[in-house]
Amino acid sequence: MMILEQFIIYLFPMAFVQKETWRHTLILSFQSLGVIYGRLSTAPLYVFESIDPEDIKSPSEIHELFSFVFWTLTIIPLLKYAFIVLRADDNGEGGPFSLYSLLCRHATVGLIPSDRGTNKILNHEEDISSTPSKSKPENKAKRVLEKHKSSHYLLLFLALLGACMILSDAVLTPAISVLSATSGLGRSLAKISVKFFSSEKMKDHVEHAMKKYVPTPVACAILVCLFTLQHHGTKRIGCIFAPIVITWLFFISGFGLYNIIRWDTQILCGISPVYMIRFIKKINLRHWKLLSSIVLCIAGSEAMFADLGHFSKKSIKITFVCFIYPVLLLTYAGQAAFISKNLGFAEAFHLSESIPDKNLQHVFAVLSLFASAVGSQATITAGFSIINQCQALDCFPRVKVVHTSEKIFGQVYVPDVNWLCMILSLVFTIGLHDVSQLGKATGLAITSGMLVTTCLMSLVISLYWGKNFLLSVCFMLLFGSIEAIYLSTILTSFFRGAWCLILLFLFFMTIMAAWHYGTLKKYKFDVENKVTIDWLTEYSPGLGVSRVAGIGFIYSDVDMGIPAFFSHFITNLPAFHQVLIFVSFKSSPVPFIPANRRYLIGRVGPKEYRIYRCIVRYGYCDNVRDTDDFEDQIVSSIGEFITREEYDYESLNSPEGRLIILGSQMEDGNAFIPVEDLCESVGSDQTIAVNESRRHLLDVPSGSGVNRKKVRFMLPPKSPQMQPSVREELQEIIDARESGTAYFLGHSHLIARKGSNFFKKLLIMTYVFLDKNGREPPVALNIPNAALLEVGTVYTI
Repeated sequence: MMILEQFIIYLFPMAFVQKETWRHTLILSFQSLGVIYGRLSTAPLYVFESIDPEDIKSPSEIHELFSFVFWTLTIIPLLKYAFIVLRADDNGEGGPFSLYSLLCRHATVGLIPSDRGTNKILNHEEDISSTPSKSKPENKAKRVLEKHKSSHYLLLFLALLGACMILSDAVLTPAISVLSATSGLGRSLAKISVKFFSSEKMKDHVEHAMKKYVPTPVACAILVCLFTLQHHGTKRIGCIFAPIVITWLFFISGFGLYNIIRWDTQILCGISPVYMIRFIKKINLRHWKLLSSIVLCIAGSEAMFADLGHFSKKSIKITFVCFIYPVLLLTYAGQAAFISKNLGFAEAFHLSESIPDKNLQHVFAVLSLFASAVGSQATITAGFSIINQCQALDCFPRVKVVHTSEKIFGQVYVPDVNWLCMILSLVFTIGLHDVSQLGKATGLAITSGMLVTTCLMSLVISLYWGKNFLLSVCFMLLFGSIEAIYLSTILTSFFRGAWCLILLFLFFMTIMAAWHYGTLKKYKFDVENKVTIDWLTEYSPGLGVSRVAGIGFIYSDVDMGIPAFFSHFITNLPAFHQVLIFVSFKSSPVPFIPANRRYLIGRVGPKEYRIYRCIVRYGYCDNVRDTDDFEDQIVSSIGEFITREEYDYESLNSPEGRLIILGSQMEDGNAFIPVEDLCESVGSDQTIAVNESRRHLLDVPSGSGVNRKKVRFMLPPKSPQMQPSVREELQEIIDARESGTAYFLGHSHLIARKGSNFFKKLLIMTYVFLDKNGREPPVALNIPNAALLEVGTVYTI
């Protein structure tokens, strides 16, 4: 194992990571058992159970199928994910969007609107942080990808496809895991209940009723409980679920070892690839269908990478290599040994039947219920991470994201998506109520998601790691061919349950594509219809525009010029505030932006106009919009900008002026001194923006009527270093802040142009529906309603 790891490190050198203590690693490893590996650990419940017993003709075929299980577990989770893919993290984040963000940063292939200045600074920072290396020859693959626009759309489609597969898996996995466990409970209850009846007819009737009517209702009840627990966060859930997974794994692996010794020790010979070759030589449609069940043994492997933001690479890797992998091999080997000697027994393919003692079978039934609930956690958690990334990159509607950990930023909970997944999972559980059909749909989601990761990863090897293109092709051929084979086996059972995934895919893809399309079109419309700053500074006096006391925050996606909705407002109501601040949020294809590199502050027009621009950069895992002191940070940063403007050398030239990089906390800050003043509630002062002191993200939301702290600013004592003009400008900002704050938001109405095709109309209608029914406002800054002014504009797309 060590030789293999050293070889892979040589091929794929890992980027610099912070040192992690062994104590912290062990804690995360323990928690990962209850979150990531519950899915892999409960896969034995339905891998062999989803096989039709009539498709097995001889014990040798069981040996050959176990050979496929062994090598599939070895090649995909162990070799691909544990040793290679985990090294392609994006600053600790995983999943298809993290790979996509790596590609966007190292090749011009992104379709997400971003500020050129932001990208310029970001690339400059990466050049500084990277170690000096020899100049590399120009990458031909990179040049081809950047040249063809179709490749940009293809990469975005792959990222969205991978996200849809993870979300679909978060719906299907709880259904199949819990239903397979409740099926075992139904069999146990049937065996217990028949003891109370003497009539054979009554026994058969009760046994049939227990197996038919118990599993689905009990599964639905467990699913509701499982999704209800999600708000407790990854840390608590992991600590609660981890002991269950450990107990479960020791239980099934112990009986797996017993069954190997008791029934068939020759099953261990199945680790030889000769058995696989023998199976392939006599391949036909029946054998092809058998492989569609075997792929379920790697269900949950994608979660090792998708849930990376919740844990660490070392903890995930150590837990799998040292514990999960050998235990699962023992379990599958024992189950295969039992089946090979009991092919005539109709129930032999159920894992519970391989337990020798009938009383222990009842214990197994109860334990499997808890384990199956835990097994669903990996995909649910991965779904939350994917939604958080998609939303930050404008590929998913606005939903509330709750950060459940102060130390690990990737641990998030998304309430709306949680309840949506619960409803969909209940629908498929009740509608199909069949483990085999759910297994086909789950298998298709698993293989499709893995194939997407393989495609993106092969490009990362070439473009990001800078390896030879031949090595990237070898990676694609090795893992992609295996996953493509499994994908084709599942497609043969398309009408036996796999069609369910197509419905889920269309549902999630329509939402993502519509939101991204609407956001992109809206942004392009804003850029095309913006007005120059000259219109505001030169032509507006001719319109009789007057200045009123106070600060006006204008929120827009436009990072240059005047947004169309604000010019529309001034044309109809010729007045604006004494101090204007144009604020725009710009996502960057990185997980996090450091606090001291977050704000780009610049001046718009001449100094006497007191108009400023603030570009707020954030990564796809940042939650900058929900902080209560956001306005204080902007005002404070503008004060720092004014004091540094004449002497700052780290700046970015813009057509409107110079932008200076500032953060929320300045070690040498001397512009404003914050003074906290107690205020009764949000509505007690309608003209001054009220902000709470910084509070934990999980506390009660603002607006509850509790006392708050209003932050006022004052100038520091007179200093000879501060010029009188600077001090005068700072005092004007303080006076304007005291006079009141108003917030301007553009409220757009998208309309499809007459003659548009059906697909375009569908996307726009979907976007409008999602925009109107979004749970989160466009700018979630706890803005008082009395100080908010929305300006409506109609966009014809």
